[in-house]
Amino acid sequence: MSPSPSRTFAALAVTALTFATLQSLLVPVLPVLQRDLRTDAAGATWAVTAWLITSAVATPLLGRVGDLAGKRRVFLLCLAAVAAGSVAAALAPNLAVLLAARVLQGFGGAMFPLAFGILRDVLPARSLASGIGGFSAVMAIGSGLGTVLAGPLSAALGWRGLFVIPLAGMVVGGVLTLRWVPATGSRATGRVNLVAATLLSGWLVALLVPLSTGADRGWGSPVVVGLFVLAAVLLAAWAAVELRSRTPLVDLRMLREPAVWSTDVAAIFFGAAMFGVFAYFPRFAQTPAGTGWGLGASVAASGLLMLPMLVTMAASGFLIGPIGRVVPPRLQLVGAALLLAVSTASLAVLHAAGWQLAAAAAVFGVGLGVGFAAMTTVVVQSVPATQTGVASGVNANLRTIGSAIGTALLTAIVTGSAGATGEPSESGYETGFLVLAALAVVSALVVLAARIPRRRTARPLPVAPSPIEADTVAEAA
Repeated sequence: MSPSPSRTFAALAVTALTFATLQSLLVPVLPVLQRDLRTDAAGATWAVTAWLITSAVATPLLGRVGDLAGKRRVFLLCLAAVAAGSVAAALAPNLAVLLAARVLQGFGGAMFPLAFGILRDVLPARSLASGIGGFSAVMAIGSGLGTVLAGPLSAALGWRGLFVIPLAGMVVGGVLTLRWVPATGSRATGRVNLVAATLLSGWLVALLVPLSTGADRGWGSPVVVGLFVLAAVLLAAWAAVELRSRTPLVDLRMLREPAVWSTDVAAIFFGAAMFGVFAYFPRFAQTPAGTGWGLGASVAASGLLMLPMLVTMAASGFLIGPIGRVVPPRLQLVGAALLLAVSTASLAVLHAAGWQLAAAAAVFGVGLGVGFAAMTTVVVQSVPATQTGVASGVNANLRTIGSAIGTALLTAIVTGSAGATGEPSESGYETGFLVLAALAVVSALVVLAARIPRRRTARPLPVAPSPIEADTVAEAA
């Protein structure tokens, strides 16, 4: 039986959902991991940081390799790296082995842009918006699902048992990918620019390390300041190399398209608001009732309060196709950012009862579901088919950078408000959530400010011919 677009989508979605959980799966159990591996808080935090940095570097690099060598082939290699890393992490005898395993898992970050490229190659043009919307919803659900599942599963299986989730998902996803995902689509010409790749990796590492560890080291420490300066220098050098290269790793001229650059900039602020909530919503709900304002929720209860977010995220993402017939993706992104702003502001001013947090989480989920899909749709529709992988990889990468910025900002604000008891104050959380609301508003304003020519937005989306499109027509009939 020849593969169908629906089966291709299902195979890609299984791996995307599984990998996305790794973004937040370990965060709730870091104290337990710290004790078990006999390390300090900074060492335990590197279990998250190592994954984040590797994912950020791998996303654009392997997205480009996929454009050149074949998206399905590189997708399977990334999948194998995540599976191997999951086994190594579950068996890690010490922190060094765990960090190496997390680096392996981080290579899976490239699966997202590769999957979007495969969907563009496989899906008929009329189904592409719905496909991207559904896939983006799956990604967003996975990001929140890690936080929800971590508490109950770690209690039952221990922190090592958490890695059963990515291992099982990658095995199932690998089998489905081999059976149902075709090697289709046009390939880009040229090669990987090794100098550009080295500089890109260098400035991403130099930027993300201080963003992830600055709160512990101190933002004014020589190491943190020095890394920020190094990141700026390497970024300038990378841009110069790319602009002069005949075979750029990332075509910066492509990124200057109004629809692309505005969406990429918006992705930074969108990502900051998103992950700031992911990182601090559970802690906020778990604040002891003895403070006079906290709910004192357990780890499991705080996960349940996030459940409405996952439900609305899924619903809005899968409804993005019908929505797109009425509202263009650019305006969808604006609306999504404003929903994030409303929900985070609501967390700041209405948090006396659990239902208020759950309601804010539900609105937040709608914003994420629509925003993820709209961002990806705008980028995919605005670049040639042979640059889909690298373009969507850059956008995903900027969301990652934004998530590091949002987490660092909220950490500085919330932990800086702690009193003699060491417990953050109510005003600290309120200020932090209002800052996230402001970042979401900035994301909307950036998209609105971009002047996008009508002919660009109205241009039909070129889709590479698919050998299984006839199968789709037959199924519809």
